[in-house]
Amino acid sequence: MSVDASPLLAPFRLGDLELKNRAVMAPLTRNRATPGADAPRDLNARYYVQRANAGLIVTEGSQVSREGQGYLWTPGIYSEAQVEGWLKVTDAVHSAGGHIFIQLWHVGRVSHVSLQEGGKAPVAPSAILARTKTFIEGGFADTSMPRALETDEVRRVVADFGRAAVNARAAGFDGVEIHGANGYLVDQFLRDGSNKRDDVYGGPIENRTRFALEVVDEIAEVWPASRIGIRIAPVSPANDIADSNPQALFGHLVEKLSERKIGYIHVVEGQTQGPRDYAPFDYAALKRRFSGAYIANNGYDRDMAVEAVRDGRADMVAFGRSFISNPDLVERLRRGAPLNPFDRATFYGGGEHGYTDYPALEPALA
Repeated sequence: MSVDASPLLAPFRLGDLELKNRAVMAPLTRNRATPGADAPRDLNARYYVQRANAGLIVTEGSQVSREGQGYLWTPGIYSEAQVEGWLKVTDAVHSAGGHIFIQLWHVGRVSHVSLQEGGKAPVAPSAILARTKTFIEGGFADTSMPRALETDEVRRVVADFGRAAVNARAAGFDGVEIHGANGYLVDQFLRDGSNKRDDVYGGPIENRTRFALEVVDEIAEVWPASRIGIRIAPVSPANDIADSNPQALFGHLVEKLSERKIGYIHVVEGQTQGPRDYAPFDYAALKRRFSGAYIANNGYDRDMAVEAVRDGRADMVAFGRSFISNPDLVERLRRGAPLNPFDRATFYGGGEHGYTDYPALEPALA
């Protein structure tokens, strides 16, 4: 018999927000923004409002600039059309009683020249190729060789995050999450495997965390600290990322984030979409060093999530693929009901199929 789900379904106060439960919809790239404009549309609003039963929705990663895009048909948050598209989403979610943060994203080197304005090279902390794939016209392709950002360019990228934060307010979001995980730009600056710089953004941990903290400080000019979160993945090798001492690196980062009193850290425990025990890491130490909320992520089922919240190892738990295939996931968690299987073939790109047509337990919940 499964455990009582009440700890997971209890309300949670995140800063000044009262969340109705502790189940978070994780950010999930689905590649269904309007082609050409990269703006959300009615289809995206239907998808998110179906899942407004979550205590908190974190949107799919949304590029803060054209330069920050790494995959075809992902939404942005830098144009007027994109702000208007996201307003449809936030209005729908709020009308259904939900709360929604946008994930701010710059992919850095995980991109392709065909996605960059004028076919330019993607940017990165250092000119090191990411041995991974991205999604372009025609399907998945190897990433392109990046160029290293000049020191005086880094401030421009930080400012892009700030403008995206302003746009997120205009689009009606409740807060923002910085994508600092899975080998994208913030993560690339953090890791000594991808950051070989010899300026103030490279070398010792204090320098490699500088970019992430500057992004946080820029966004804190726009949003209350409690409405800011960051996603990190200390040991995940996603998108060819690695560090020689992740425990020290992320311990330092989290201490500095705690000083800034941001709302939460969203932690991918283990390998993204892979083994939770991929590499040794003391996640409890991160939680102890952080004054805000700890959102646990990666491979949690119902009982694991309940136990993590009940035992104080997490304040909230994020669910990814199970939210894709179960629009009424929270009700299924409440009842201990079986989950719909997901169709991996429909994850990236397409229309309603595999996106808004998964069945709910009861039609009225759909």
